[in-house]
Order: sequence, then C-alpha cells, then structure tokens
Amino acid sequence: MNRRPAEFRSPWWGAALLLGVPVGTALQLQQPRLWTMHAYLSGLLIAITLGGLLLFMRCTGRDRWRWSLALCMLAIAALATFAQIGLRSALFAGNALSPALEGRDLRIEGTITAMPQTRDSGVRFRMAVESATLAGRAVRLPALIELNWYARGLFEARDTPHTSPPPSLIAGQRWSMDVRLKAPHGAANPFGFDYELWVWEQGVQATGYVRVESAPQHLGEGGFYPVERMRQHVRDAILERLVLRASDEGRSRAGAAGVVAALVTGDQRAIDRNDWDIFRITGVAHLVSISGLHITMFAWLAGKLIGALWRRSPRLALRVPAQTASVCGGVLLATGYAWFSGWGVPAQRTIFMLATVAALNLGGKRWPWPHVWLLACAMVLLWDPWAMLQAGFWLSFVAVGILFASSVAAPGLPEAAESPGWFARVRTGLPLHVKALVHQQAVVTFAVAPLTLLLFGQVSLIGLVANLFAIPWITLAVLPVAFLGIVWHPLWNLALWSVQCLVAVLQWCAALPYSQLSLAVAPVWAGALAVCAGIWLAMHLPWRVRMLALPCLLPALWWTPARPPAGRVELLAIDVGQGQSVLVRTAHHSLLYDAGPLYSADSDAGERVVVPLLRATGERLDMLLLSHRDADHTGGTAAVLAHQPQAALVASVESDHPLWHGRPPRPCIAGDHWQWDGVLFEVLHPERESALQLSAKHALPLKSNAMSCVLRISDAHGVSALLAGDIEQAQERTLLARDVLSPVSYLLVPHHGSKTSSSTVFIDALKPQVAVVQAGYRNRFGHPVPEIIERYRIRQSKVFSTPSCGAVLWRSSAPQDAVCERERGLRYWKHLHTSPDQWQ
Repeated sequence: MNRRPAEFRSPWWGAALLLGVPVGTALQLQQPRLWTMHAYLSGLLIAITLGGLLLFMRCTGRDRWRWSLALCMLAIAALATFAQIGLRSALFAGNALSPALEGRDLRIEGTITAMPQTRDSGVRFRMAVESATLAGRAVRLPALIELNWYARGLFEARDTPHTSPPPSLIAGQRWSMDVRLKAPHGAANPFGFDYELWVWEQGVQATGYVRVESAPQHLGEGGFYPVERMRQHVRDAILERLVLRASDEGRSRAGAAGVVAALVTGDQRAIDRNDWDIFRITGVAHLVSISGLHITMFAWLAGKLIGALWRRSPRLALRVPAQTASVCGGVLLATGYAWFSGWGVPAQRTIFMLATVAALNLGGKRWPWPHVWLLACAMVLLWDPWAMLQAGFWLSFVAVGILFASSVAAPGLPEAAESPGWFARVRTGLPLHVKALVHQQAVVTFAVAPLTLLLFGQVSLIGLVANLFAIPWITLAVLPVAFLGIVWHPLWNLALWSVQCLVAVLQWCAALPYSQLSLAVAPVWAGALAVCAGIWLAMHLPWRVRMLALPCLLPALWWTPARPPAGRVELLAIDVGQGQSVLVRTAHHSLLYDAGPLYSADSDAGERVVVPLLRATGERLDMLLLSHRDADHTGGTAAVLAHQPQAALVASVESDHPLWHGRPPRPCIAGDHWQWDGVLFEVLHPERESALQLSAKHALPLKSNAMSCVLRISDAHGVSALLAGDIEQAQERTLLARDVLSPVSYLLVPHHGSKTSSSTVFIDALKPQVAVVQAGYRNRFGHPVPEIIERYRIRQSKVFSTPSCGAVLWRSSAPQDAVCERERGLRYWKHLHTSPDQWQ
C-alpha cells in the first residue's frame, strides 16, 4: 500500500496542537471556582510529560496511528492550556483586595498607568500601587486599582458648584493620596455586561475614590508609560482644538471631535452616546474604533513606503532585500500603531495574523488558511484567554475565517502586461477592487448576521449599504488626514468635517424604516446552528447546495422565550445598583415597576441595564409604573420609553413633572385594579386624596417616599406578591389600619431595607416566604440594614439581595424559592458577597 507523503501527514500535528488551545481555554473559562495552584502545576507537568512522549514517538517513526496521535496531541495541548490559564488566574486571584480593607481610609503612593478619562462628575484613572498604609501600618493592596476623583464632594447634590475640581492628571505622574477601596462589583443580569470579567481582564482588582479632604500630593513626573502619555497628549490636543472651538457650533461638532480622537488614539469613551447608537444601528461601530481593517491598511502603506525608501539605498538593498524590509517594517510599525491604539482584541488578532503571514512568506512556506487562522487564534488566546468571552473576538475571527473560506480574502488583480501605464492600471483595476469590496462586504454581512443576533439580539439591515460608504470614507479620507494632523494640527479640522459628513449620511440611513432588526436572543444551540448556516451560505458552493442551510436559520429567527402559563406570574428584580426596577411577566403581558437609577449626567440604568435586558428577552412592555419621583427609581425612564413607546405610563408623581414626557398624566391611585391573563393587579397606596393633591397646582410638595405606589399581584392559584416601593413605617401603619394587607409569598422589601421601613407588625401581617432587597454594593446609605435583614430571617423569610445575588427571578409556580443570577452563572472571576456585615 502506498503511504501518503510526510508533507501531507505533518499538518495534522500542528492543527491538533493549535486546536487544543481554544478547546482548553473554553473549558477553563467554564470553571465556577479555581482549583489550587498545585492542581494546575500537576496538570501542566502531566501535559509536558505526555507531549514529550508523543514527540519521541514522532521522532522514532512510531506514528502510524496518525488520527489517534493527533487526538492525543489535541488533548495534551488543551490540558496544557487549561493548566497554564488556571495557574495564571490563581496567582492573580491571590493578590485580590482583602475584605477587611474595603471602605477604610488608606494612604497610597503610586503611578498613573493610563490616560485618565475626564467627565462632568470628575476624572477616572488607573494607578499602579507602590505602597499603602492603614493608620500608619503597611498593608498589601492589589498592584493595579481604578479610582475616581470627583469634581464635587461624593455625597453633594448634583447642582452643587464645582468647588474642588481635580487637577490635570497625566499618565506617568506619581501621587500620594487617601482613598477608599472596594472589590470590583458589577451588575449580574441575564444577557448583561460582565463588568467583573472586564476588570479582571484589564488586571484591575480594586476600585474606589480619592478622599480629597486629605490633600493629595503630587510627587513628580515619572518616566514610565511613555505610550500612554503620548496617547493622552494627542487625545487632549484633538479635543482641545476641536471641542473648545465646537462649543459655539452645536453638539454635532463636539461629537465628531470625539470620533476623531477615538480613531487616532483608540479612546472609544470619547465618542458621544448618541453617535454610538447611530453607528450601532447602521452596523459601522467596528470602523469608529481601531479595527483590523485600519491596522491592515496602515501596515500595507507603511510597508510600501519602507520598501520604496529601501530601494533607494543600494547598500541596504544588498544587505537585506527590499521585500523583506518592507514586510518586516510594515508589521513592526503596525504593531506600534496597535499598542498606541490600546491593544484591543481586533488589534491583537490583526497583528498576530499579519505576523504569521509575514513569517510564512519570508520563510518560503505556504500553510493552508485554517492553519494560519488557528495560529492567530491560538496566539491571541495564549496572550489574553479571557478575550474568548468578548463579542469582538468572535466577530473578528469568524469574519476573517469566512473571508478565507469563501475564497474572497484576496481580490484578483490584472496582470501588468495586460495593463500598461498607470491610467490603464487604474481603469482596469478599480472596477475589480470595487467589485471585490462589494463581494467581501456582502459575504461578511450575511454570514456574520446570525452571530450578531446571537451576541446582541439585533442586526443592522442597512449595514451592507452603510459599510460600502463608510469603509472607504473612513479608511481613505478620515484616517490619513486625522493621523497627519498629529504633525500639522489644522488638518484635524478637515478630519472633523469628514466625520460630520459621515455622521450625516449614517443618520439618514438609521432613520430609514426597518434599518435594524431586533429579536430575542436565542439559546446557544439555536444560535450556533444559525452561525453555521451563515458560514455555509458564504461558502463558494453552488446556490442549490447553499440553500440547504436556510432551514438552520429558523430556530434563531423564530425563537420565543418561554413565558409563564396562563394564571401564573414571574418577577425579575433587576440588578441596577442602588435603585429599583422589577420586570413583571404574565402569559401575554409585561409590566416594569420602576426604571432604575440615574448613574451620572450621561448614564442611567435604563440605557445601560434595563433596555438591553428587554431587547435581549424580546419584551414588549404594556405598562411602566413609577412608584415615586426619586431618581433611583425613575432615572432610566426616558431610555425605557424611547425603546418602548407603546408602554402606558402610570406614576405617583406631580402632573407637571418632566417624567410624563408630554403624555397625559395617569396617577397611581389606591383602588385601581386590572387583570392580565388570569393575574390580578391591585394598587393599595397612595390613597385618592393624596394622589389628587399631587395633581393640584400650587400644592405643597409631598414627601416622595410617602407617595410610593404599592402594587399587589395575585395569580389565579392564590399566590401573591407585594411591591412596596419606598414606603416607610407611617405608610405601613396606614395600610394596616385600612386592613388591605394579607400574607404574601413575595415581598419587595420597602425602601431597600432601610431602618425607616419594615416594621415588625408590617412583616408579621405579610409573612413573606421570599423577601427581595434591591440595593447597591457598599452603598453610602448602608442599605440593607443588618437589623432589618435579621428581622425577616427570624420570621423564616428567605432573604435575597441584589448585591450578593444579582438579578432575582421568582415564579409564582414555585413561591418558596428564587433563582440568583450571580449563582446561576457563577465563574471564578465573579465577586462573591454573602456576608450581611458587608452589605453596608
């Protein structure tokens, strides 16, 4: 029997080795808790030993069982990857902030490591800690922390004048200051952003704020972090030149200036939120950050320039061929550009891919595209394993893989002999390049659309047209001018004008009917099936064969999340921090009780938490009920109503309050009731006289907590829940006196567990089986008060709090228990917080 040549058999080993890296990474990222360092070291030693044995068999010719040995190599590579990531994680977790140091006044010295982010409320920056003391005693802190230096006192009102603005902070400066720290703690919601993973990946292990009362001291300029200093200098120069001049010409110029700064320095937080919405709807968000396309173009231009200059020196050309210098110089300069832009996942993927292709070309080797693709993927994951959980990782590598697999990654060019002269070359080559661009963009758009739906629950239907305009415009018009502006600043004005033109076109595209499709996020199996179908449709195959993939798209496109059966109800207490928002669902209706807090002048829970959750679950609200006017309950109202304009608004606020948004006032009044799908909704408070006083003009303002709308929900089987808002003990006594309270299975604890509420007689009357507290981690009010929590526990109530539990899901079909999102999706980087004495 003729044996296949070694050249054909050898790639199996390399492919198996490379494939083991993502397999081992995926397995390790599923760990709910880390093992011991000894366990990971043992796994790494076992993998090295087995790998050496297989290598010995390979060298001695004992590799007849090619498939079996390839699978063994894959398993060994996966084990080695699993062990080394676990070892790195265990070492990193060992430097976490001690719970005993949370909320204490610590004196630290350190260096600012990254360019600070300035906001209206103050400035946020990262600091590498050199030393720390507590009451004069040295303590150990994490190596990297993130701090806020507030422009006004932390607890002062929003309209308080800026009496103590922070100084101009620059990367590389050394400071000594008093700070208060806490462990990184983010919201835990279904389909929500994993803030704790993000800070883990960034190397940040504590967050906090500067105690300005203790007079922070500037210790001098350090010589560290030159790249960050350069980035900050360029970003500030752009914003100073463009934003200050834009102050008299409208918000659009200021927003465009942020886009220019983001394109040059990679600082995406400089982009205005409204502009981000336009870029997301039109599917060009990947272009307004430092994308792989930008870096590839930069590498190509740099390589061409270096090659042209190199050929002018015969001595250099004789020592090193111009082609080699062009390729190496282009990759090196592109790497510098990627570092300057912040070294994001798209930048990493592109640099590793360019380096791989360059090394293969210089070595005279041609690998199959799957090997090149796998090598770049493995290098990214070995550098940053947690990138696998980023949407950008999957979008980047799937898009590149599709281009490779569909044979459109490299457009064909006409032969030189057929196109003499530059004009003929342009005339012949330009249509081919345009055709290739349209083809590539169409393939990527249609093939990546299922993945976009799986990751975000939405896809841009106008994206193909928008990208056909935006890609060449940004790549050829905006980027070169913006970068040349570093040398000659007036060119930034031209870049600003170019961005304004781009935004104007994209605004028109976004305003078109059906410019975006939003669907409920499908489960992983349906999404993976749809992604495979999208890739199959993009393959270079006959149309009849491609059409076979269409049925695989149906589960993701027609997916409908399960709802409670008729006569049942479920409540999701959303983790919004120090605020309140509860999603109530019946068989065919949905109600949102409060919209969460206002975080800052340009951020609220509605835009950041509630709306993404509603979009991902495919919810269509029938009613938004605002318990009272406090900002921690109504801060997200505008964002929710903008996304759900059909929702009826019911609120216990004044008739002339801006929260009505031009809608006719519909007050929350005791006695109101309605029924959805066999579930009864009853308003128990405020009484009609108090509610009418809110509507009266020139009436004295009532205490907002006293006017909280109390809602009782009863299913068809006698199971009930009570949402109490922020009522206090006086209102509790009123409800008891009116004899409208009865035992409930579920209670949303009044006023976030404050000591002004939850009287013993109130709890005794309700006898809740499940009591849920919505509060922020280590909030300044001390909610929930341990005494109140103990009061519920003594009466056999199961207490769930969003700081320790995340979002809390309760179903009337199982009234004695609830599901915690933080425990359901537990991973080792998530902050566990269960001790009552830490709730303060």
